[in-house]
Amino acid sequence: MIIGKHLRGAALSVALLPGWAMAQSMITPDAFLDAAVGKTLMFYEIRSGELVGTEQFLNRHVSVWREEGRGCVYGQITTPNGQICFLYDNDPDGIPVCWWPFLHQDRLMVRLASFADGEIQEVRSITESSLNCPNAPTS
Repeated sequence: MIIGKHLRGAALSVALLPGWAMAQSMITPDAFLDAAVGKTLMFYEIRSGELVGTEQFLNRHVSVWREEGRGCVYGQITTPNGQICFLYDNDPDGIPVCWWPFLHQDRLMVRLASFADGEIQEVRSITESSLNCPNAPTS
């Protein structure tokens, strides 16, 4: 998948991730959001290739997430410390899930911002399709 000019222009070289043969390029959360707002992204687990879920970025502060076979969950987006974080309505502990966005061989990826779990997901589709979720918040 070729990534748009917003992401390529914002890339910065960083160190290798464990198990990867080529250098990664970090993307700022703002550059990620520039490319994602108004779009719907499909995220796949990099090792298994399985679809994790689909996220529609309603604006820079609100998204809607849907896992396969489940309903919609709305999330508040924040961007602390070079990460993009999501606090979803159904999160019982009130702790946001944070990711580091990056490019690898012109493919858009996100890595869980936790040293205990190095989960990496790849964005394989960016469309303007809606998830058609009910009661979408507007702010």
